[in-house]
Amino acid sequence: MHLTTPSGTPSAARPGATPAEAEAIWSLVTGMYDAYVAGDRARIDACLDPAATIWDSAGGPLVQGQDELDRLRAERPAAGDGPEETGLYAYDPVVDVFGDTALLRHWLRVTFAPAPGGVPLLPELSRNTAVLRRGAGGRWLIVHLHEDVQQAGGEPGTG
Repeated sequence: MHLTTPSGTPSAARPGATPAEAEAIWSLVTGMYDAYVAGDRARIDACLDPAATIWDSAGGPLVQGQDELDRLRAERPAAGDGPEETGLYAYDPVVDVFGDTALLRHWLRVTFAPAPGGVPLLPELSRNTAVLRRGAGGRWLIVHLHEDVQQAGGEPGTG
């Protein structure tokens, strides 16, 4: 599996966000996706405030903090128990910065290997929103992540 992102500065460093801030925020989030692809939970967690809240794409209650995130991870199906993810594509970032708070909106496309018999599977498409806070040393951390699935993936289709 691989992660693909557009090159260069996010497409929208809006008023209040300098291009450098927008790029730092986008790099943090795409770095988190790189860590997901690599299966590196420690790198993922380094992008999150320990008390971060998450509306997970799989639904369910609001995840509040590291302990609940670890429980959610433990409840997820094991590898091989569903469609095989083959890639992530994060795109169309829009960034606003308000002092030490930032808001990032972007799309995420997850692709899947064909089902047995070569049947293509639809990609998952989600709109994601991240709220970030700038902490000590100017480092950004995600304090809230909202994943909003617009097209369920891993189902037979022509995606």
